[in-house]
Amino acid sequence: MRYSSLAAVLVLSSSTLSFSAYAAGNLNMICSADVVVCEQMTRIFSQSHPDIKVSMVRLSAGEAYARIRSEARNPRTDIWWAGTGDPHMQAAEEGLSQPYKSPLLDQQQDWAKKQAEISNYRTVGIYAGALGWGYNTKLLADKKLKEPKCWADLLDPAFKGEIQIANPNSSGTAYNTLATLVQIMGEDKAFDYLKKLNANISQYTKSGSAPVKAAARGETTIGIVFMHDAVAMQVDGFPIKSVAPCEGTGYEIGSMSIIKGARNLASAKIWYDWALSAEAQSHMKEAKSFQLPSNRSAEISEYAPRFENIKLIDYDFKTYGDSAKRKALLGRWDKEIGSSAQ
Repeated sequence: MRYSSLAAVLVLSSSTLSFSAYAAGNLNMICSADVVVCEQMTRIFSQSHPDIKVSMVRLSAGEAYARIRSEARNPRTDIWWAGTGDPHMQAAEEGLSQPYKSPLLDQQQDWAKKQAEISNYRTVGIYAGALGWGYNTKLLADKKLKEPKCWADLLDPAFKGEIQIANPNSSGTAYNTLATLVQIMGEDKAFDYLKKLNANISQYTKSGSAPVKAAARGETTIGIVFMHDAVAMQVDGFPIKSVAPCEGTGYEIGSMSIIKGARNLASAKIWYDWALSAEAQSHMKEAKSFQLPSNRSAEISEYAPRFENIKLIDYDFKTYGDSAKRKALLGRWDKEIGSSAQ
């Protein structure tokens, strides 16, 4: 009897230990960077952490936020890596992510640490990049169009059907554009601008980087994107030129968040700390990711657009990452722009 009881305890203990080891050895991640970057960073992490099995799905920032929100009662995601900071901030405000203060936080740029501070450490900056556009130089010349240097230039009737931008409901890039224009012009004037711009838009894409990829393929002339996405096409040999708008522009702080109720919390923290390291961030340029890394010691690609060469606005991440503000702006966009989108 004693032997049977002892055996039962040992079996139960063994089962518990096996489950704990299994849980610690898995990581369910949503990645909102370009798919090439997502795959490379996952592969590099797996090489240095072979005991952790990473299941990665690539979703745009808006899609990622929607999924995490829908799974709030039964989280299936452990960590959300990359994507514009606005939806990460919204998730933080709604308590969808949980606080974590990495021991590597002090190694980060001030803008990355500020992102952590204003979110009560529910998200952190991992890279940054300025908003702009890329245009196909060959198409521009063939169609005898003027180079668009400013936001105002994009309203030229000559660009009718020549511009693509993502939908701000699914794309963090496009929401950043919406919030940037509101901060530059004021809300009413920004929406007047967007209504006029709509006449020149050929397609509202799901992914934020898709418009400049279409320009690279010759399917459209201009793609409104983060400048580093335009640079990536240029480095790949496509006839793309990146532009920082003359009036000024916003920028993203690509962010990272651990999901509240993460089943594999230990693994999530291991990824989190690794992703903030200089070593990990130095690998991003190998996947032709030309953002500015958050770790001060990380290597920066020679092709990365530098902030000091761009007229940046003082982007208000707290206000435009607020749930109510985001919902109001997207609601107005749906009503005034999306409903009449071509």
